[in-house]
Amino acid sequence: MRRYQNRSIAIYGMGVTGCSAAKTFNRLRAKVFCWDDDRKIRKKIAKNKNFVLRKFWINSSAQHRIDNIVVSPGIDINKCRIKSFLKKNSKKIITDLDLFFELNKNALIISITGTNGKSTTCKIIEKILKTAKYNVRTVGNIGNPILLSAHSKRKCAYVLEVSSYQLQYSKLFRSKHAAILNISPDHLERHKNIKNYTLVKSRIFLAQNSSDYSYINSKNKYLQSVKNKFKIKKLKSKLFLINKSDYSFLLAKVENKYFESEGNFENMVFAYKIAKNLRINEKIIIKALKEFKGLPHRQEVVFSKKNILCVNDSKATSFEACLQSLGNYNNIFWIVGGLPKLRDRFYLKRLSKKIIKAYIIGKHTSFFVKQIGKKIPYKISHNIRAAIKNITGDIKKIKKNKKYIILFSPAAASFDQFENFEERGNLFKHLIKNNFKND
Repeated sequence: MRRYQNRSIAIYGMGVTGCSAAKTFNRLRAKVFCWDDDRKIRKKIAKNKNFVLRKFWINSSAQHRIDNIVVSPGIDINKCRIKSFLKKNSKKIITDLDLFFELNKNALIISITGTNGKSTTCKIIEKILKTAKYNVRTVGNIGNPILLSAHSKRKCAYVLEVSSYQLQYSKLFRSKHAAILNISPDHLERHKNIKNYTLVKSRIFLAQNSSDYSYINSKNKYLQSVKNKFKIKKLKSKLFLINKSDYSFLLAKVENKYFESEGNFENMVFAYKIAKNLRINEKIIIKALKEFKGLPHRQEVVFSKKNILCVNDSKATSFEACLQSLGNYNNIFWIVGGLPKLRDRFYLKRLSKKIIKAYIIGKHTSFFVKQIGKKIPYKISHNIRAAIKNITGDIKKIKKNKKYIILFSPAAASFDQFENFEERGNLFKHLIKNNFKND
């Protein structure tokens, strides 16, 4: 692409996204200047001859004039070190999504956003496309940074898991099919309130044209304002309002236990509708759905024997996210806790009869005690190992004529004790397997 040749590009934040952007712009023969506020990361960058470290916001000479700025998705320009510079030059900010689109304008791009279910929906779509013999790549938050998969010699379809952080500053990104699965309070420390968060998510539709397709959940209360806005000011794309009750006929056709939970069924419905609009044969779609297996750390059964079922739902980082698991089971010993999401609230009235006891872990136990309070019995366990030990002790004290569920669905982020939800979930699985290996 000649448009970036010899242009000056500033990249702020050199994590995996920033590095992938720098490599791509270098390949496009742009002049790339990088910076990261983390000293350790700067030391790593300095070892790479392709990365030029520079405080680009200080040098304003014509020689180093900045044409475009790429800000790492994790950086909030309202709170960062160079916020004044970024706000002054906000029109120059582009994202990895924008560059990805410019490099793949002729490719089939399917983008999925929402609060919960993005990864699962992306993988369902990937499974259908692969079964239909598409050359398909699933990228974004679910896997490699999108720019690392920006080129394919063969004609390729891309399934993108897109975050609100990426959408917030995107200006050019467009996809053939774009969906918002659902909205619930999340990332409010960044977006301030649910209205802003919802509006940022809806940016996924802004650049679409009349040949494109958009999909939103018609029953999600936070998306009602978006739906009404689209009715007043029509989108250029073809809008589909998704109501899972209209697709109940699929349950008899698919016969896959994974889709028996409401959340997973809704994810399947979005994938099914997108596949139908791609004119994929019905038999191929159903075959793919029958064969689909769930992702790790999302209602993942890790042990099942006699009177015990152990479920790893580490990906549930808010109360809304763990509602599916709590609703799916009875006689639950619930391991909960971690770094709570801003303004998250637990509504347990309808679920209290399903939960025998909660075991609170993490460094923010007071928050969970306040949320759970008098609604259900609880014990402060502090960590996963202690929680499992406490549960096994409690199970021995009660009658074993029922099937008991040990559910690890934290309803909180992992960062108070772990690097990420995967590390947290893997520890739970390891401890469960060791605890029940002789059963």
